[in-house]
Amino acid sequence: MLFHFLLLVAIYVLTYHFLNKIKNLPPSPFPTLPIIGHLYLFNKPLHRSLSKISARYGPVLLLKFGFRRLLVVSSPSAAEECFTKNDIAFANRPRLLAGKHLGYNYTSLSWAPYGDHWRNLRRISSLEILSTNRLQKLSSLRMDEVRSLVRRLFENQNQAVDMKSAFFELTLNVMMRMIAGKRYYGDKVAGGLEQEAKKFQEMVSETFRLGGASNIVDFLPVLGWIGFGGVEKKLKILHEKRERFMQGLVEEHRRRRRMSDDSGKNDNLEEGRKKNMIEILLSLQESEPEYYTDELIRSLMLVLIIAGTDTSAGTMEWAMSFLLNHPSLLKKAQMEIDNQIGFDRLVEEDDLGKLPYLRCIINETLRLCPAGPLLVPHQSSVECMIGGFRIPGGTMLLVNLWDIQRDSKIWEEPNKFKPERFEGLEGVRDGFKLMPFGAGRRSCPGEVLALRMVGLTLASLLQCFEWERIGEELVDMTEGTGLTLPKAHPLLAKCRPRQTMVKLLSPNVPLHC
Repeated sequence: MLFHFLLLVAIYVLTYHFLNKIKNLPPSPFPTLPIIGHLYLFNKPLHRSLSKISARYGPVLLLKFGFRRLLVVSSPSAAEECFTKNDIAFANRPRLLAGKHLGYNYTSLSWAPYGDHWRNLRRISSLEILSTNRLQKLSSLRMDEVRSLVRRLFENQNQAVDMKSAFFELTLNVMMRMIAGKRYYGDKVAGGLEQEAKKFQEMVSETFRLGGASNIVDFLPVLGWIGFGGVEKKLKILHEKRERFMQGLVEEHRRRRRMSDDSGKNDNLEEGRKKNMIEILLSLQESEPEYYTDELIRSLMLVLIIAGTDTSAGTMEWAMSFLLNHPSLLKKAQMEIDNQIGFDRLVEEDDLGKLPYLRCIINETLRLCPAGPLLVPHQSSVECMIGGFRIPGGTMLLVNLWDIQRDSKIWEEPNKFKPERFEGLEGVRDGFKLMPFGAGRRSCPGEVLALRMVGLTLASLLQCFEWERIGEELVDMTEGTGLTLPKAHPLLAKCRPRQTMVKLLSPNVPLHC
């Protein structure tokens, strides 16, 4: 019996292997096991496992993750094929559990299939929420939050500070003030909002824990049928919790609008100036109520919270970690800020264009530690050709950006932190060898906001403080597990005010000067 079983397995594996060659499919590791496919090959973090396999089989690789067919590309030329001539073919998202339960049954901006609905969502986010004009109007909000962080660091000088938490709370406060005009972290939580803030913090923590990790049930559905881990049930409960919270914010703003209309005060807002996202979408709802539903508003709110917080906070943490391990580069960045901004005022968003070396630091951080090391997964809607191989429709695509951006054939000393390599480069894209925000139709619409937030925060911290590690050892740069490339160990650091900035940072001096 055992012999016959092993014989059948061998026949199956060999047949599968040779059929791939006959069908002109990309290389695939041998063997492909029944049911689990190539899942037996993987350890965390996934991008490193895929990098090792690609080094052996080539930059265009076909895998089986349980029942799913998976294309992995790890070269700029293959990525370019995916996001240029085959961009529409790969403009869909795979149907994963997170998209079903946290993505409004695959209708949110992140999870919706390519088509009219997705194009409308993209247009709303790009023009109404994340446009350059809208971001400029809300720049004072971001500066206020960054300077609140600066004040807190000044009060806790020479003490070990958990920078991971500081950056995460900063980005969440910025995003929630942009969305709803509220902040839920820190000392300035408005009176009466403590319970609401606690609920929000718990909801966010649970969202990143459940929605920010890969789920084995997505690849082996049979495990879900037997209730493995209770993942789907947890996602449903979390979705209901998020719905209640976000709808409460929508109703609160709706009541405020009605009261303002009744009093004739026109929302007590300067028309078109500092409206938050909910107010903008409720205005649109009045003209097109059949499209701008409360569900659409809630889905856009949640997409911005998830996509625009952990990623930016992680980039700031990695950047500060690199600089603490390279103090001469930190000094060079401070010198640029001193020369361009001086000592009579604090750096502002409009100053970022004057700080090219800071931009190099951000680019090098995004190269070595991209917030999406495998980008957001795509899925082919039709058959296409990549690298001369036939890719069937319904194939999930992962672009191993981490591998591309550390490829020794592309980058000199690829694992070394060298911001100078980007001197003269405008922006954060360099063909398809550097694309931390993705490429093509489904690239990240929040790129401009992320770069403003990361740039302003880093510039402010470098301008105001001298930084040092909490011990003589270098900062541990080990990667943790997760889809956004977190550090395994949160960054702890000490700071003290720079002598040239003490006057501006003193408690009796307002930081908006």
